[in-house]
Amino acid sequence: MTLASEQEDRSVPGRSFPVPDAWVPAFDAAPRSLFLPDLIWAYDMAVGTAQPVDRVADGPAWLAAAAADIPVVTQWDDGRHTGREPGAVATSSASMPSLVATMLDDLEVEPGMRVLEQGTGTGWNAALLAHRLGDANVVTIEIDPEVSARARTALERAGYRPGTVCADGRGGWRPSAPYDRIIATYGLRRIPYAWIEQTRVGGLVLAPFGTHYSNADALVRLTVHDDGTASGLFLQPVEFMKMRSQRLARPEHPAAGGTVAEHHTTVGLPPHGKFAPFPLVAGLRLRDMTHAVQPHEDGHTLWLYSLTTPAWAATTFRDGEEAYQVRQCGGRRLWDEFERTLAWWREAGEPGVDRLGLTVTPRGWHAWLDDPGRVV
Repeated sequence: MTLASEQEDRSVPGRSFPVPDAWVPAFDAAPRSLFLPDLIWAYDMAVGTAQPVDRVADGPAWLAAAAADIPVVTQWDDGRHTGREPGAVATSSASMPSLVATMLDDLEVEPGMRVLEQGTGTGWNAALLAHRLGDANVVTIEIDPEVSARARTALERAGYRPGTVCADGRGGWRPSAPYDRIIATYGLRRIPYAWIEQTRVGGLVLAPFGTHYSNADALVRLTVHDDGTASGLFLQPVEFMKMRSQRLARPEHPAAGGTVAEHHTTVGLPPHGKFAPFPLVAGLRLRDMTHAVQPHEDGHTLWLYSLTTPAWAATTFRDGEEAYQVRQCGGRRLWDEFERTLAWWREAGEPGVDRLGLTVTPRGWHAWLDDPGRVV
């Protein structure tokens, strides 16, 4: 792949992110600014904050945010939010342009291919696909009626008319199947098997995938096989808003009561940052568990919660200490499971997502390390 930003004669004034050569005409013809509402929230990934930017009040700032290589939030709280200040949960956005370009390149489309996009959002990604492949070869599906209607208007105003469907993407979109490619622009905790059924043999499904252990995802590219399964490697860590029907209903901390088992451990905790490798890899083994990190002035506490039965565990790591307090309560010994997973990860050489793969079958999914036969 040759990136246009690496060639001075192919550079586009104002573009701050690289674009693969094959996608340059689409990005030139359909800039992100054509698909954004007047009020947007520029998201700072480093600190996790979003700042309102209003085109009417400050046009230059709005245009700068639209052109910047940052995510832009366009909806909060499933549309219930009003006002300029950020809402509680971002629920629709325009992704970071460099990631959009990378994902489109990873999709490996060719002229004449048919693509189903899961998650229309602003309509920008659908426009890029339609420019490259033609309106008739692109279908985009969005669950939110207001978001879908706004995207359709923006697409038509920009001169694009791909198939636009307002529906729950879990079932795919059978009327236009089969597809050569399916791409998802939201995070998944299960890849709907309908997507595999609606993709031709040899076709690709590209989606952000993870588990409820953390909010992190990794982009996975699956090839559909003639035995009804699909498999492929993870490509890179990412973080996306989650499919609405697969959002985590975080368990409440159990009320006081029950027997709390206490002991100490010398097992140190690997980094649990947003794109650190361990949380994503650990979740592939601890898929029925979630976690939270509570900071202290002199350390932090890792909280573990079961998603299948009332149970919790907490391990407090104090700076300068070599043994750490562990407390467990409920029907699962979550810290014991965590320690076994951590030992497995370290024995495997502390792999990142680049050594992991995923297989989807009619019965569910499983992850593997290095080879499909080496199930995680």
